[in-house]
This record gives sequence, C-alpha cells and structure tokens, in this order.
Amino acid sequence: MKSSELTKGYRHGLEADDGATPRENGRGQRTTGALMRRKPVKVAFGQLVLPGPWGGGNQFVTSLAAALAARGDSVAYDLAEPGLDIILMIDPRSRNPAVTFTPGQVQRAVLGRRTDALVVHRINECDQRKGTRTMNLRLRLANTCADHTVFIGSWLQGLRVWRRGTPATVILNGADGRIFNAEGQRPWDGVEPLRLVTHHWGGHEYKGFDVYRRIDAMLAEEEWRDRIQFTYIGNLPAGFAFATARYMPPRDGPALAEVLRNRHVYVTASINEPAGMHHIEGALCGLPVLYRDSGALPEYCAGYGEAFTGPEDFEAALHAMMKNYLGWTESIAAYPHTASRMCRSYLALFDDLMARRDAIVGARRPWRHPLALALNQVPW
Repeated sequence: MKSSELTKGYRHGLEADDGATPRENGRGQRTTGALMRRKPVKVAFGQLVLPGPWGGGNQFVTSLAAALAARGDSVAYDLAEPGLDIILMIDPRSRNPAVTFTPGQVQRAVLGRRTDALVVHRINECDQRKGTRTMNLRLRLANTCADHTVFIGSWLQGLRVWRRGTPATVILNGADGRIFNAEGQRPWDGVEPLRLVTHHWGGHEYKGFDVYRRIDAMLAEEEWRDRIQFTYIGNLPAGFAFATARYMPPRDGPALAEVLRNRHVYVTASINEPAGMHHIEGALCGLPVLYRDSGALPEYCAGYGEAFTGPEDFEAALHAMMKNYLGWTESIAAYPHTASRMCRSYLALFDDLMARRDAIVGARRPWRHPLALALNQVPW
C-alpha cells in the first residue's frame, strides 16, 4: 500500500472542536474544527492473549491491542460486542484454545447484525511450514469473507492461501523494543567461544532440527569444540534430546531477552517460515543472524547476517559470520522490525479502510462463494 493511500485514513471520522472556524476537510466538505480529532474505532480480535511463552501470535495481539488502546480505540474479543468497526481474523482453527471466533462466525455476523463491520484477515500460516495438508484450504476458505488481507511476509502471497487479486498488504512482524534490545549485550571479542542461540515455541522438525542436530554434532568435533557454544530455548520434537548443546525450557519476555543478550549470534534454521518472531527478538537484542534461505526469513534477515540453505553449507556460513562479525554487529544496530513500527502500519491500514468503509461494504458480494460459505460453518 502506498503511503499516499495510508494517509487518507487519518481523515476518517474527523470531529470538530467547539467554537472553531469552519473549513474544508480535504474532500470538499465543510467542517467546524481548527483542531481535528479522529473518531475512535472498536476492533474485535480473533485471538486471546494466553499467559506464558505462546509464540508470535500472542505477542502480536499484545502489541496491537496496546497500540489501539494508547490512541483511544477499543479492543474486543467477542463478535457480540456492540459497535464493532473492524473484525480481525487471525487463525481459522476453531480448536486453537486462543481463538475467539471462527470464519464461519464472522460470515454469519457480517451477513447479519454486523453488516458494516470491516473484516481484515491476517495470514501467518501455511501447509508448507509444517508439512500439513489442510491449512492452505482453511485459510483460502476463511479469506472469502475478508475485505482486506494482511500478509506477515511477501513469500506468503505466492501461496494458495487467499483469493488472489483482492486487496492485500504486507506488514512485517515486529517485537517489543522495550524488552528486546541490545542494552548490555557484549559482542564477541574474537577470542572466546562464539555463543550461538535459537529459540522456538513449536517443536516441529521443520523448525530447523536438521541444522540444530548438525550444530550439536559440531560441538563434539575437534575443529569446533573450543570455538563455539550453542543454546536451544523452547520445545523439542518428541523423544529428541541434544547430546552437547545447552537446552533451556521455553521462556519469554525479559527472561528470554536476558538470555539472548548474553549470546553473540542468533541462528534460525526454520523451513518455509511464514515470518516468525524468534529471529526478530534475537536481532533486536544485538545478535547478527545466521539464517536459512527459506520462506520469509530472507525478507527479515538479509543484510543482517549470513545465509545458508541447510546442514551441508551451515559451516561455510558460520565461517563467514566469524570472519565478518564486526561488520554485522554494525548492521544489526539498525535492525528495524520493532512492534511500534508494525503497529503504526496496522493503525494506518485500519484508518484507511475506515475512510473507505461505505465503498468497501457496498462492493461486497458474499453469496459469490456459496460453497466456501457452507464449508466455513464446519468446525476444523
């Protein structure tokens, strides 16, 4: 979305202060405000915030809900709430304990009592991520009731997870810079062992365990045993245990940030990652990134570390990181993907959509996809 399109949104619902001089508001309409204020909106989130380290979705909801509240907007988690302006779908799976409403419920609401509520669909999943077979279909069906789609990585746009040709925006993830920052992080001095770290909430093999196994084996090899250390934080595949690497249970927030800042390089070997939050947190803590050239990782990590394709070339990337470490520490200091930046993009999008609300609602053709309407009513 062009910046000129986004700025239109800040003209939505402008209200005048009492006693102000009349003027035009940019659309040829007369207003009575020298100082204008935006009309607050109410956004329904399709996901709750669960306690503990529940992954990137949890952090996204926390950050965006706080940003909305900070500017005077309202947040809801129930479609029965009165006065909803925007419905934000996040996960189509009804069996997810954090999900507050399903695509079928959204469709019924929009076709019934919420005819003027705008539906934004945030797509952050795919079958390619974990080798599943139904997620792309679920997302594609859910997308039939969306007025606008948000992708957390450009890579996702090329997959069959949405109705192509419909309005869409890419908004990259961001982590809380108040928690994840480089304050107190001590870069590698080139003499001590290089301390590598990664963390994942999910314990699926596609999180990169082919590479993490290789690193674990390297720790026992003569070439590497005194040169590197590796810490894994998070959940593991069933029955898996590291032989030499240090393992730590899942953690989040300040406790996680403290561990990350005590390391030198972040590693992410995730396969077909839609975006993720783990590498962002590591980068914001001042760690250059060794990243797999897969999924959306290059979009987030290119220019901030060394890329590899798998276990076979990981050592070459590690050698390059050690050689170029000083330069990468200078680059990582400018890593841009913060929660505040992410939230500004969402707020601007919401304002733009609200400015065009009547036209968007008038262009809907909900009965154009009768099969999708029916399948969305089936719990997944």
